[in-house]
Amino acid sequence: MKLLGVLFLVTTMASAGQYSIQTRTVDAVEVYVLQDAGTGTEVWVAPAFGNNAYEMKVHGKPVFWGPDRTLGGLMARPTLLGNPFLWPWANRIDQTSYWVNGRKYSLNLDLGNVRLDANKLPIHGLLTASKLWQAVQASATNDGAVIKSRLEFWRYPELMAQFPFAHSVEMAYKLSNGVLDVETTIENLGAEPLPVSLGYHPYFRINDAPRDEWRVTLSARRHVLLTAALVPGGNMEPNPYRTTVSLKNVTLDDVFTDLERNAQGFAVFTVEGRQEKISVEYGPRYHVAVVYAPPGRDFICFEPMTGITNAFNAAHAGWYNDLQTVQPGETWREVYRIRPTGF
Repeated sequence: MKLLGVLFLVTTMASAGQYSIQTRTVDAVEVYVLQDAGTGTEVWVAPAFGNNAYEMKVHGKPVFWGPDRTLGGLMARPTLLGNPFLWPWANRIDQTSYWVNGRKYSLNLDLGNVRLDANKLPIHGLLTASKLWQAVQASATNDGAVIKSRLEFWRYPELMAQFPFAHSVEMAYKLSNGVLDVETTIENLGAEPLPVSLGYHPYFRINDAPRDEWRVTLSARRHVLLTAALVPGGNMEPNPYRTTVSLKNVTLDDVFTDLERNAQGFAVFTVEGRQEKISVEYGPRYHVAVVYAPPGRDFICFEPMTGITNAFNAAHAGWYNDLQTVQPGETWREVYRIRPTGF
């Protein structure tokens, strides 16, 4: 992917020890660059492009995958790359309506902000390329470099028409010791419980080996069985990939749950080549992992999710009991981590 368009301005906002944060103008878009000189790591975040960390590099080698297009080209024709944020629903809904708190809500497709998959099902929420994020903090200390952005969902009628639950979202990217923390906070500003079907769809790549040599570890006990439309039908089986798996002749577009966790409460999914390795660490409130590795593509997605695909309607149907909610006046907060090594 082409990282840079035309740079008109570079400003170092803060620096401390090995960490710094800069603002850069890329294709007329404000970008925040987190830098860790100690590990040679950079992360590029564009609040006006879905608050996406659309580039992460270690010693110039990409950790995130993206197409070979400039930032301006990506914004003109949005696609998924880097670290897309999936909200207010992650993955698919099995129809153009959903149930929350015992009431049915219908999506208004005429508003043009609902993305449909090949089966005409709503997918990935409303914010993957949103321009509505506002940076609220950019700082560097001896502990790391941080950019925090906020989206006040309740202010925008075109969003509330699709998901009429007043709330705000904050996302903080923190780069420290070569590890990127992605922390998300949802604040319920409404008068009833707010359902949380939240996720990320990060695209990772290994540079020192072809895809057929990549090895993956999937730290989950249960595999969710999907219908032909890639929606859970209510059945599960033991994870068929319990050992390290080569991606040679393997295609993944799978949902896993009952994640195996370390002593810190994180579930760790990995992909590695000859020396390069990327570990994706799911915090305790991420109960589900979607793994996407299509054939013939040089990326893999380890997607942290709060719940299964179609969580709203599955919960209403009565067979899914793990839909998380935020009570009025309260917040939901969780982190996931990206840890590259060997780059």
